[in-house]
Amino acid sequence: MDIDRLPMSEFSNEGARIAFLDAGPRDGYPVLLIHGFASTAHVNWVFTGWVNTLNRAGYRVIALDNRGHGGSEKFHDPAFYKPEKMASDSLALLDHLAIGSAHVMGYSMGARLSAFLAIAAPELVSTLVFGGLGSGMTEGVGDWGPIAAALLAPSIDDVADENGRAFRAFADQTKSDRVALAACIEASRTLVTEDQLAGLDMPALVAVGSRDTIAGSAEKLARQLPDGRAFDIAGRDHMLAVGDKTYKAAVIEFYKEHAN
Repeated sequence: MDIDRLPMSEFSNEGARIAFLDAGPRDGYPVLLIHGFASTAHVNWVFTGWVNTLNRAGYRVIALDNRGHGGSEKFHDPAFYKPEKMASDSLALLDHLAIGSAHVMGYSMGARLSAFLAIAAPELVSTLVFGGLGSGMTEGVGDWGPIAAALLAPSIDDVADENGRAFRAFADQTKSDRVALAACIEASRTLVTEDQLAGLDMPALVAVGSRDTIAGSAEKLARQLPDGRAFDIAGRDHMLAVGDKTYKAAVIEFYKEHAN
């Protein structure tokens, strides 16, 4: 049976309450999933079929709501959203569940957080999958100021910027804490350096939609990783790539190739 909504549990990391789900066979190799900006574990991974796909392939899936998102703690101070601090929630979750190593996959902002997790504790990361973020990892992904402004605007009717309106509409639809999201977007965009990437020697897959105008080049990022490869999610933009069936198939094959 396909999964609709899964129960969430909670734990605390340095005073931050973090919601997470833990699904699938307990003896399956764990996959840690880190969602993108303004999303949640359910929106990014459950509703797109990822949790179901990975469970059916025999994997245990761990996915958290990043701080500022979903059921996790909402801070309004940007200082709480430095990527190192956000990545520490995922590291603390692995420790909380006594998981010594895992495949780690993030999408968009989650891909950046996955990189910071791997930089902090490479021994815990069997493989990396960077979804929805290519060379933007090191070069940036444009000006997100209009999106922060849109989130803080009194009404969506006051927002003229196209991307800003899209994110504002999504935040309103999901009943998100828009002040927390604006603080997050202000502080969480620290770039990963080429030297930091060069130290990530675990197998890595970079998957970006061929019509993604945000992520940057998958091929360029893959070349900067010691053991990286690129996967083109054909015909998909940034929003639609995440649930693509060819992307799922490529990741499952990648995990089989690097079975533990």
